[in-house]
Amino acid sequence: MQECSVLVGGQAGDGIRQVGSLVAGMLGRLGYHIYFWDDYPSLIRGGHNFSVVRASEGRILACNDGIDLIVALNQETIRKHLPHLKPDGIVIYDSDMVNADGVGLNLTSLVKQAGGKPIMRNIAALAAAGRILGIDWETVRGVIESGARKQTELNLKIGEASYEAAGEPSFHLKRTAVEPLPLIQGNEAIALGAARAGLNLYIAYPMTPASSVLHFLAQHEEELGLVTYHPENEIAAAISAIGGAYAGARTMVGSSGGGFALMVEGLSLCGQSETPVVFVVSQRPGPSTGVPTYTMQGDLSFVLSAGHGEFVRFVVAPGDPDEAFLLTGLAMNTAWKHQIPALVITDKNLSESTYSFESKGDEVSREEAAMWDGEGDYKRYLAAEDGISPLTFPGNPGAVVKGTSYEHDDYGITTEEPAGIAAGHEKRLSKLPFLKREIDNMEAVKVYGNKKASTALITWGSTKGACIEVAEEMGLRVVQPLVMEPFPVDALKEALKGAKNLIGVEVNATGSLARLLACHGVQVDDTILKYDGRPFTVDGLRKRVEEVTK
Repeated sequence: MQECSVLVGGQAGDGIRQVGSLVAGMLGRLGYHIYFWDDYPSLIRGGHNFSVVRASEGRILACNDGIDLIVALNQETIRKHLPHLKPDGIVIYDSDMVNADGVGLNLTSLVKQAGGKPIMRNIAALAAAGRILGIDWETVRGVIESGARKQTELNLKIGEASYEAAGEPSFHLKRTAVEPLPLIQGNEAIALGAARAGLNLYIAYPMTPASSVLHFLAQHEEELGLVTYHPENEIAAAISAIGGAYAGARTMVGSSGGGFALMVEGLSLCGQSETPVVFVVSQRPGPSTGVPTYTMQGDLSFVLSAGHGEFVRFVVAPGDPDEAFLLTGLAMNTAWKHQIPALVITDKNLSESTYSFESKGDEVSREEAAMWDGEGDYKRYLAAEDGISPLTFPGNPGAVVKGTSYEHDDYGITTEEPAGIAAGHEKRLSKLPFLKREIDNMEAVKVYGNKKASTALITWGSTKGACIEVAEEMGLRVVQPLVMEPFPVDALKEALKGAKNLIGVEVNATGSLARLLACHGVQVDDTILKYDGRPFTVDGLRKRVEEVTK
């Protein structure tokens, strides 16, 4: 199987993410599957930024350690990443700024002579990389035209000069027989899944790594037919979302751990008032500010238990963009069908990385909620066997629509009577068995690799990518729960049938999933944990699995 890994490095302000994205687009146009990880510190200028693009003929969701081509726009890129260069790998570097062995091109001078801005070195670097990889100029030109829409002609001039200066190719990447797939970030897939399920209103205060959900939806408001709102803080975001849903708008909010912490009282208000809101929680390392621009899976226990009091919630954990699209749509529809809060838990790796997207886009559609028929007095909290009361919204002349944080009767009138308090809890919790029944009829747990293997890696979220590749190489099984609450215990135990050695693989320090499994009577034998803010690479995980399976 032909594949290639390219690393582009420089400092903040050099346009490293842009050139990484263009390299991904260039390789994607040849029909390769793409995984693109962007590594950057929480700095506006300075610091070391790099992007890794892995392209393969087969589906991939993670990086390898070895790099085929390093493109260095500063000396630190050589110092940090040269040890990862494969023996037959190549370095392209800006010889005006960097000392190295490889293909030296005076990119800074080339851009200056063409009348360009210093940031245009990234276009020069892209073109040189295309030449060294053996990609034809027309393909490179098309990527520049689509990705550098300002001063396009000047960028093309710089790109062509750099392409010619790079000399003869060192690699000869062949175009595959596969039609190019669209490339998408996980947050974009979340946004599109919600939009397909009828999202009307997205509210968020920007917080890395959830911010790009807001940016994407704001950019595409008109074509998606929705509204975005940036309030003053996360508390306002949650409460505004509840107001929007009370008025009939399908509403979603998004943040990371610290911002979600501020939304928790609003989450409980959703539980009491039976207001359907979707919360997106994109994890990064904590506690507190932690490391804002890196990845972690440390908030699972928090999300599952967030809020005061007891109420039903629906929690899903996608592991790739296709799942992010499908599960966010499912979360939106489930929230409205059962009138409960739903949560989509992701992480920086999935949220901000770019992948090939295989979904056709028609797997998600809007499912309608149970609506009031207009007969008799309207009871917002009318008791029902499944706990679901008919909906209507303010403005309906035949109804007084209550929404309350206080315990209440069928109409929404507050009560402190013992029987009324008990009845309110029983009414809301009666939704749980019907929700569990729906989960039993969906694919709540996935299995990959050798499904009969006695050793199983159990993982969740974006860590699935490295696990799948390692399992396929080593003949192991991978089990991935998609629904985290209500937890699909029976489906999980069926997926683990015959497994004698269960290894939990997570990007956190305490084994959140392993602890959740123990609560449901499933004990892992070993855990492989990573908590340095970076996702597992395939090579790194393989070594760890070999150590625990000796």
